[in-house]
Amino acid sequence: MTDLPFGFGPSDPDDANRKPSDQAGQGNPFDFNQLGAMLSQLGAMFSNQNASAGPVNYDLAKQIALQQLAGKGGAGLGFAPDQDKAVTDAVHLAEMWLDPATALPAGSRTVQGWTARDWVERTLPTWQRLCDPVARRVSGAWVEAMPAEAKEAAGPLLSMLGQMGGMAFGSQLGGALAQLADEVLTSTDVGLPLGPEGAAALLPANIEKFTEGLERPASEVMVFLAAREAAHQRLFTHVPWLRQRLLDTVEEFAKGIKVDTSALEQMAGQIDPSNPESIEEAMKSGMLEPQTTPEQKAALARLETLLALVEGWVDVVVFDAVGERLPGASALRETLRRRRASGGPAEQTFATLVGLELRPRRLRAASALWKLVGDQHGIEVRDSLWEHPDLIPSADDLDDPLEFAERLGNTRKALEDPMAELERTLAEEKKAEDKKPDGSPDA
Repeated sequence: MTDLPFGFGPSDPDDANRKPSDQAGQGNPFDFNQLGAMLSQLGAMFSNQNASAGPVNYDLAKQIALQQLAGKGGAGLGFAPDQDKAVTDAVHLAEMWLDPATALPAGSRTVQGWTARDWVERTLPTWQRLCDPVARRVSGAWVEAMPAEAKEAAGPLLSMLGQMGGMAFGSQLGGALAQLADEVLTSTDVGLPLGPEGAAALLPANIEKFTEGLERPASEVMVFLAAREAAHQRLFTHVPWLRQRLLDTVEEFAKGIKVDTSALEQMAGQIDPSNPESIEEAMKSGMLEPQTTPEQKAALARLETLLALVEGWVDVVVFDAVGERLPGASALRETLRRRRASGGPAEQTFATLVGLELRPRRLRAASALWKLVGDQHGIEVRDSLWEHPDLIPSADDLDDPLEFAERLGNTRKALEDPMAELERTLAEEKKAEDKKPDGSPDA
């Protein structure tokens, strides 16, 4: 779990130690134009607060993300028509190769090439679902823990802090989205269905940067990533419960957020209501950081297992589809495995946003399990396990994939021929009874 919960960032030691006299040193005259711009932006933030009801100011988040991307140059521009066509052609080719590798049909209704700006705009609704529960708990948990007389004494201050919290969360979210948008390769690159349902989307400009250090042809990398995106879309489209289960697990994590009331009492003794700086210092002190609870640990374990199963299935299916067709498939597979399992900047950003790490730590174990099940029972049986959440492997099954594959085979035999399975069970019980000495008690 990240050291920095959603909405709180590390304090700048330079700012903390800076004296008022340092603000106007020689060679650094006071810039009234800069002050005016800052005040104008602050006014816009407050004026837009009502337009973004809830614990996070998403209008501000979007504005900051797009501004930061524009500052990096060209983020708001499109890309060459041949790149858009390359995305479409790559996905169509990948779909054909995937057909014999999985029982799940194509799930992409549209194919799109996105800019970084497109990614921000089209994934923001899903980020709202992910961030709202966590932000609401972080901003509201300490208020809930306050004694009634303290709430009454605080009065309008609580409402003001709520508005400021919404802007603080929105500001942090905007910066995080800008970082992610500059790095992600597809709409499912972080393991969650962030984009519109049924839309396979790749980011050609980011893929071009990603390809530079791989020493592989750009077209080969594009097709490999298109196959991963298309495989994710098949899973999220034809497994109706999966998208909801992933998002619900994040919400379950948020519900477990609790604040140490003793820390709240300690903080209350340090705040001077007439001194706003004392409030800011208390917020930065870390005393209000949520405590990890057993409920959160359980939700995190479920999320990591489910992410590993999704990424492991995609890993196996994509390699089966392209392994013999793309010369660099093995190298690309290993590169993407390490990128996902080790947790790059994207995963670290998500950890800062919602307080947990979106990392399939057991990706290789999940890949081995799906490969074993497919080899022993066929792709139809393997993919049928996604029909219901109770059928998919558990964290314990990742520890012993051989036992899971054997148990799956016995279960299917029982379903296909229940009478034969009943006779086998009765025969085993009779054999066990015959081995008991006379008069011995049951075990």
